[in-house]
Order: sequence, then C-alpha cells, then structure tokens
Amino acid sequence: MHTRICSCALALFSGISTLSLMAGCKSLPPSKPESEWTPEEARGAAVFHQACAKCHYPTTTHGLHGPGLQAITKVQSMPSGAPPTDERLTAVILHGHGTMPGTALDDQQLHDLLAYMHTL
Repeated sequence: MHTRICSCALALFSGISTLSLMAGCKSLPPSKPESEWTPEEARGAAVFHQACAKCHYPTTTHGLHGPGLQAITKVQSMPSGAPPTDERLTAVILHGHGTMPGTALDDQQLHDLLAYMHTL
C-alpha cells in the first residue's frame, strides 16, 4: 500500500513538474509598466477600462467573459486563431467576433486603444 501511495505521489509530482515546464516554455512577456505609458497609451487604457474591462482582463491570459489579453499583440495568434495584426484587432473590436459584440469607437479612441493593447 505504501509503495502505491508513493507511486501516485511521484506521478502527481511528475505531472505538476511537466506542466510547470510547459508553462515556462510558453511564458508571455510582461506588460509595459503604467509609469512608462505614452499619453496615447494612457488614453487607450481609459478606453479599455470603459469599453472592454467588463469582459477582458488586460494583464493575464485568464478569461473573464472573454479571453484575457496579456501579450495579445505579441503572440502568433489570437484565441480565434487569427494573427493579432492591428487590422484584425480593429475588425474584432469594431465588428465583434463570436459572442463578442462590436464596440462603437471613434478613430482617436480606436487608435489609443490599439496603442494600449500593444503595452499588454
């Protein structure tokens, strides 16, 4: 019985270690510190908190009602599988995607929001 418990504990530890290593391989770059934001990035943060924060966390990949957006402009593909170009982000923001509704923003708000998203 003791050997069986030790074997199970070893298997669990091994699984946790493997997950930790895998997560380490996929670590994302940190967000730009708020103290280093440009004025447009700061305005974009305000737009984000007004229009996006009710569904998206900005500095984690954990989901709220939509996916977390940490490093969204730095990854190879968004949760939808599309590349995170400014054009694709603009289309998703303005027109929505899946269950995400479109968001009405003027050109300046959109420009500032995209600048902020590049800080994530």
